[in-house]
Amino acid sequence: MSLGLLALVAFLPIAVALVLMAGLRWPATRAMPLAWLVCVLGALFAWNLPIGYIAALSVQGVITAVGILIIVFGAIIILYTLKYSGGMETIQHGMQNISGDRRVQAIIIGYMFAAFIEGAAGFGTPAALAAPLLLSLGFPPLAAAVICLVFNSFPVTFGAVGTPVILGMKYLQPLAKTAIASGAPGLNFGSGEEFNMLIGQWASVLHFPMIFILPVFMLGFITRFFGPNRSWADGFKAWKFCIFAAVSFSVPYLFFAWFVGPEFPSLIGGLAGLGIIVAGAKKGFCVPKETWDFGHDDQWDPDWTGDIKGSNTNEFTSHMSQFKAWLPYILIGLILVLTRIPDLGLKGWLAAQKISFGNILGYQSVSGSIDYLYLPGTIPFMLVALLTILIHGMRGEAVQKAWSESIAKMKNPSIALFFAVALVSIFRGSGIADPLLNPHTYPSMPLAMAQAVAGIAGNAWPMVASYVGGLGAFITGSNTVSDLLFAEFQWGVAAQLELPRQIIVAAQAAGGAMGNMVCIHNIVAVCAVVGLSGREGIILRRTVWPFLLYGIVVGILASLMSFVFFPNLF
Repeated sequence: MSLGLLALVAFLPIAVALVLMAGLRWPATRAMPLAWLVCVLGALFAWNLPIGYIAALSVQGVITAVGILIIVFGAIIILYTLKYSGGMETIQHGMQNISGDRRVQAIIIGYMFAAFIEGAAGFGTPAALAAPLLLSLGFPPLAAAVICLVFNSFPVTFGAVGTPVILGMKYLQPLAKTAIASGAPGLNFGSGEEFNMLIGQWASVLHFPMIFILPVFMLGFITRFFGPNRSWADGFKAWKFCIFAAVSFSVPYLFFAWFVGPEFPSLIGGLAGLGIIVAGAKKGFCVPKETWDFGHDDQWDPDWTGDIKGSNTNEFTSHMSQFKAWLPYILIGLILVLTRIPDLGLKGWLAAQKISFGNILGYQSVSGSIDYLYLPGTIPFMLVALLTILIHGMRGEAVQKAWSESIAKMKNPSIALFFAVALVSIFRGSGIADPLLNPHTYPSMPLAMAQAVAGIAGNAWPMVASYVGGLGAFITGSNTVSDLLFAEFQWGVAAQLELPRQIIVAAQAAGGAMGNMVCIHNIVAVCAVVGLSGREGIILRRTVWPFLLYGIVVGILASLMSFVFFPNLF
């Protein structure tokens, strides 16, 4: 079968999901099972994979989905624990004292707080934590979800203490050493750590314009689609605060990317930036003179809300000190840092505690595991939720309500994620290098799509390289896994077309980050925590536009960098 036909077959499950969810507004609980079935048929009749192997890959996906659902449940239980302890209303009271302007709150929580959480934990955690916090402040659930999904982009390349670069690019190092020996321009490193830093440096430059553009664009986007006046201008009026936030984040972000390594740019950028902009907002620095709000919820479009209602109260009561109310989030951030830095010792021990599933359905190459302690859903989310009972002095009735409501919210995201992640597992396993399982030795489904695109793009590849990274994140739900899937491919395309390999790979890293905006896993997860299960297609229709904008900006910059820094290649 030709590469073009393989790519078309591979794209069909994605097309089905997009048409049903974004076009026909089907909920993910109905769309994803059908998309999985189309993927199974493609694997069976185009790739000629054995039905038993396809079933094993699907089981592997379900096991992986359990890990994602643990994170989702942990985020939900934190939300409901704070709701019934009085901590959330106290936070709302304090946030109103910082600024009652929803635009400012979106930047503080969705942009900066989420960037810090991404730097510490990654893997969908920021949107799961930040979106409910915005919801509790009075944001429409749909707006809260879109804001947090879109802003969970530029920090992701350096998320989870640099995992997408450190782990995602690990297979490139032997190729890079060979390229150095052959005299490839711009490659000069003596160790794996130096190679990681090189990729991180260029990736930070590719992200840099969007760190400034995205907050301004998103505030305009939010006021246009969710504001009483339906006006882009209402959001753009807060541009000074956006630039203030971008500078506060980007200075430490770039410094750590260029001079320290990929572990800390997002974590330190988010933490330092959060302190700076909160202090500035309290003093009114760069804050718009007129306060902007979404209007009363009885004027909201029905699509904006779901099972969990945001607060529309203008007056909040403080039930405890701000420190005690924020202490659960402080503990979450502290525990995430302590458990994600290898040198501290906890990371290795926690990661070793897992439930493993080997030789699934008798296939040696198919395995799975649930890192039940290393997943942020257990430590720190559930752990902190239990500690909060003591810290906030919760009564038994309040604790029972928090846990029972959290469990009830898990039904729909569970169905959607089981099928979505099973589809991903088939995608990844379809290119196995085993003639008994892959008789035609076809490339994997994602790689077939990428190779087809590369054949069409030619020397314009720098313009589209990031979209391949975005495709990987859309399919797999992870910047890290996108890099593992496509980094070697991107390197090979760059070498074949005589493009600067380090810039093309950096575009892959940036693309995998921006793909978090449209990733089905993340959309399903954030819908669950804000009560919008079944509205995934509506969110996808909103987030695709900033995704496309991001890719255009990265593509233009990658093309210019390729020409300016390596003109001898053209």
